[in-house]
Order: sequence, then structure tokens, then C-alpha cells
Amino acid sequence: MRLSRRSVLAGSVAAAGAAAVAHAAPASNAPRFSLGYAPHEGSFASRGDRLEQIAFAADQGFTAWEDNEAAGRPVAEQTAMARALQQRGMAMGVFVASMPRWGDFRPQLGGGDDTDREAFLSDIRASIEVAKRLDAKWATVVPGFLDRRIPADIQTARIVDTMRRAAEIVEPHGLTLVMEPLNTLVNHPGVFLQTIPQGFAVARGVNSPAVKILADLYHEQIQAGNLINTLDACWNEIGYIQFGDNPGRNEPGTGEINYRNIVRRLRAKRYAGVIGMEHGNSVEGRAGEERLVAAYRAIDAA
Repeated sequence: MRLSRRSVLAGSVAAAGAAAVAHAAPASNAPRFSLGYAPHEGSFASRGDRLEQIAFAADQGFTAWEDNEAAGRPVAEQTAMARALQQRGMAMGVFVASMPRWGDFRPQLGGGDDTDREAFLSDIRASIEVAKRLDAKWATVVPGFLDRRIPADIQTARIVDTMRRAAEIVEPHGLTLVMEPLNTLVNHPGVFLQTIPQGFAVARGVNSPAVKILADLYHEQIQAGNLINTLDACWNEIGYIQFGDNPGRNEPGTGEINYRNIVRRLRAKRYAGVIGMEHGNSVEGRAGEERLVAAYRAIDAA
């Protein structure tokens, strides 16, 4: 999860006439997927603007949508997206409640200075109105970067304290903050939260239904692997799931993760939440979009 990633996805989009073509395309009347897979802007870029992509996704049977950058969009755009999702019976997945400053390796929520923690909590307060407009139940947080001058155990305790304060802010509003562990080997060197089990320890320390883990299986596969056993062990603290294959961070079937077996496990656990499609398309254009839908049909049939 990074702001520039959506820009990269959007940059791969089609030309100016795509929206008009998409607007005229007939609905597919495809059956709804059995799990809540959630595309995002760029997943179906050739079909038009954000609202047209939502309509196309609904026509393909998708029942949810993600938008990491929603908090930074104008209120009118947030409202229009929420209306489009409601009209198509689609759930809103995560948006990012507090965007890290990637190039600065900040915030350091476990550091010795309260400035980063207070700024983070200010972002959390601001996210409440965004969530209400979007009818969103989950918001992503990244608990900052490591401060290599401070023992990891001390940083963990400070992050637990910070997330407890964040939980007190959002819990009365029915919003759940999902902490995302990120890999340090390919994408995000220096982040504090690096694995789902580490997130489990923090969530247990916070001990609130308003703070859970975002299990992004692309990141976990790179950092630690052992996905099914990890999901089982940490299940009670997992609030949200995202898919993406490795290597390449594209749709299921393009890498090493057996997403058919992951889907079987989620069904066995009666998972009824959203599954973010937090990845790109391995092939550009409409052929890639068709391949994306086919990939999810294949794993959904597991």
C-alpha cells in the first residue's frame, strides 16, 4: 500500500476515448462472486472513469471496491463513489486513514518524540467523517517505521499505546483500523510492522475490536511465507484480507501462491469480509482486464 502505486496503475490506462467506449458496453449479467473480492481504480481502466469502472466491476459479479486514496479525494468524489457503490449493492473496502511519508521513513510511532504520534492520531480523527461518507467499515494504517536507536520491545509498547488511543477514537463510530504488515525485502525497507504474527502481538496488546490486522498475502509471502498456517494461528485478530501474487504483484495465477487453496481455507472459516485485489494486471488493456476476471473466476470455483 503506497500512494504512488495507484498512480502507476492509473498511468497504465487507456487513452481518452476509452470512457465513451466503456459507457456503451452492455452489462455482462455475470453471476456474483461468492467471496467479496474488491477491485480498485485501474483494475478496469479501459472501461472509463472511476464510476464507470465500478459499474463494470459490478456487471462482472464483483461485490466490493477498494480505494486507498479515498481520504484525499474531494468530498464530492467521495459522495459520488459511495452512491455508485450503494446503487450496485457493493461494499466499500479499505481506504488509508494515515498515509506514511515513504521517502522520509516517517512516522516513527515507536520513537521517542510524541510529534509523529499526535499527527497520526489527528489523521485518525479526520478519517471518521471520510468513513461515514463512504459507508466504510475498515481503514488501513501502517504503524510507521523503525527507530533503530530504540530497542524493538520499547517501540512495540509505544505502538500498542498509540493504537489503543486510536481505538478509543474510532470505536464509537463502528470503524475498524486494520494494521498492514509490509515486506521489507522488496517494497518497504525500514517499516516497523513486517509480518502478520507481529501484527497479532500488537493487536492482542491493544485488545480492541477497533484494531485488527490487514493480512496482505503478497507481503506475507515475501516476508515469511507459511500463509495458511499463519492465517489459522492469527485468525481472531485478522480483520481484512488482500490478495496479490508473488513475484510481480499481479492477479492470482501469475506467481507462486496457491490462491485456490487460500480460498478454500477462507470458505472453511466462513470468511464474509472483503478481499482487496491489491495488485496490478499482468497484461495491459482489455485483454488484461479479461484475464483478471478469469483469474478470480478460477479461484472462486475452488
